[in-house]
Amino acid sequence: MFTHDALNQIARETVLAETRRQFFAKGALGIGAAALASLLEGAPPPAATTKTEAQDGLAGLPHFPPKATRVIYLHLVGAPPQLDLFDYKPGMKDWYDKDLPESIRKGQRLTTMTSGQSRFPIAPSIFKFNQHGKSGMWLSEILPNTGKMADDITLIRSMHTEAINHEPAITFIQTGQQVAGRPCIGSWISYGLGSMNRDLPTFVVLNATHTHPKANVQAISARLWSAGFLSAAYSGVALRAGRDPVLYLKNPDGVPPELRRRMLDGLSELNQLQHAKTGDPETRTRIAQYEMAFRMQSSVPDLTDLSKEPASTWSLYGDEARKGGTFANGCLMARRLVERGVRFVQLYQRGWDVHRNLPEVLPSQCKDVDQAVYGLVQDLKSRGLLDETIVVFGGEFGRTIYSQGKLSPTDYGRDHHPRCFSLWAAGGGFKGGVTHGETDEFSYNIVRDPVHIRDFQATLLHQLGIDHERFSYKFQGLDARLTGVDPARVVKALLA
Repeated sequence: MFTHDALNQIARETVLAETRRQFFAKGALGIGAAALASLLEGAPPPAATTKTEAQDGLAGLPHFPPKATRVIYLHLVGAPPQLDLFDYKPGMKDWYDKDLPESIRKGQRLTTMTSGQSRFPIAPSIFKFNQHGKSGMWLSEILPNTGKMADDITLIRSMHTEAINHEPAITFIQTGQQVAGRPCIGSWISYGLGSMNRDLPTFVVLNATHTHPKANVQAISARLWSAGFLSAAYSGVALRAGRDPVLYLKNPDGVPPELRRRMLDGLSELNQLQHAKTGDPETRTRIAQYEMAFRMQSSVPDLTDLSKEPASTWSLYGDEARKGGTFANGCLMARRLVERGVRFVQLYQRGWDVHRNLPEVLPSQCKDVDQAVYGLVQDLKSRGLLDETIVVFGGEFGRTIYSQGKLSPTDYGRDHHPRCFSLWAAGGGFKGGVTHGETDEFSYNIVRDPVHIRDFQATLLHQLGIDHERFSYKFQGLDARLTGVDPARVVKALLA
């Protein structure tokens, strides 16, 4: 191990290697601090507004008593078609293969995939819809298990966004901005509310497979669960399927836990010396992450060991939950994570980009998720966790009523449509059995109770006890917020 003198020498060399940019940044801060001190001479010290430890919540949060403490966000990457799942439009059968009226489209922009079409033929859904629950909620026949919990969910049929392509749209609904580089919603919540379990990350990400070989998939990357300009401590930690859920977590061959502990103690001492010299908060973050990784060597194997789950679990979620990487397995893991105190779980599943082969691909996608998400909600309810856990289910935008490309009675596809889409939420103080918002007869424009994605983000934060207008982070001279500077409101009609 390093001697104390050697550690000090390494720390001194690190300080001497400080970059020119860091030097001038600190110089500017020093001048500003001196000026501020002269102005505030004799004034009382300001109230604390920063964190003292990486795992602590922000001082002053929550702003008011929360209805929920955890979130499970199920993002269907590619955007499921609201017309075939949630937004029942029986009158469209009489419009089969007729052109979408210009009075409905109103010159709205189209993607390059359909802007060159000579016509826009109406494609009614081939799937039947039925009413469910005491509320009489209309849902597609290819979501039979979702229908069984209609009275548990809040269905929003009037979501809308400005983004018309996947990359900016996914980024927008996850981070509040269409341009990459901002913290995602899981990171914002981790930063604001902190951890409820010192042995697992505050924010965990799961990626699920899909089963149909013709499903069109969109690329996603770790930037979606990045902390952006926040500390790296608030980034999502991805759990993988297989023998190594977290890469590089295990000790190398021949390295016992006792030796790893001694190594971390020495490394911590070195980092503490560096922090004392430079004051860089990321050094403290690095110390905390090394310690978290060490604790996860015990907590992750316990988390991923499903051998003690009773037979009722597999009946509820389905046998696919036994297979790592499936959506059903991801839902079961999400339940196990939140019951251990993980605050935010993000589960992605790709394959919902139905530009073609919709009647063949969509039922398969629904089969992947329908029983699993029903199992998740009912499992949370039976364990007393649903009241404090918000479950979100939806994509990044909607799909068009007209067919992209060739239309036949048995085959069609749908293009991107940002003007309206459907999303549902359950638990955490959301009002079950509610259908909110309405679109026109073509599911093209919203005619009642619109909900922008910023409104939905503000509502999620509200249920966690956070006022979105008072929740910000100073970045490049601005008070950055998840909901940005454009208007956003809490949608009280969605809440119990």
